[in-house]
Amino acid sequence: MGKVSDFTDYVQKSLKETRARRPRQKKIVTRPELLLHPNIPAPLHGLAPRTIMGSKWWEATREAAYRKAHYCCLACGVHKSKAKFRQWLEAHETYQIDWHKGRSEYIETVALCHCCHNYIHSGRLEALLEEGRISHAKFAAIHRHGDEILAKAGLAKKVTLVSNEAPWGKWRLVFNGKLYKPKYKTKKAWERAYGND
Repeated sequence: MGKVSDFTDYVQKSLKETRARRPRQKKIVTRPELLLHPNIPAPLHGLAPRTIMGSKWWEATREAAYRKAHYCCLACGVHKSKAKFRQWLEAHETYQIDWHKGRSEYIETVALCHCCHNYIHSGRLEALLEEGRISHAKFAAIHRHGDEILAKAGLAKKVTLVSNEAPWGKWRLVFNGKLYKPKYKTKKAWERAYGND
């Protein structure tokens, strides 16, 4: 009887020690409202802080965002190792957009899983589907994932129609206090570049 008890004590002590050595995943405060981020205005496609600052800045900024989120998606909270489709994180730049003035001001870069990031970039996601680069099943799974995260948070994605949107040439990216003009000077140039003409 003493032997079983000794063994049980040994196993329990060993489990406690193992748990104490195992790094615990830190809890993060999720921000499901990130999934409501609007698509980037067409005049500012191809223009972002990473294109202005270069790859060294972008790599450091992305890694800082991942560390800050403890390698979890800020929108849904999943750790990168348990994310759907791809077991890594993606960096998303957030902006405060003024559609009337034609200003998109960079706020921060955040860590997102593949599903949440694609849910935000719904226009790009639809283009990938139309081009046959993703399946209908993946498209539906990404939408279901995002919709469920929003529903749990009591939020819903809305289509917002903007009247009196700034004309193409007035749009500027605001980054570090500086204004940057669109990469494509006209909508026609943008359509040519993106194959929409």
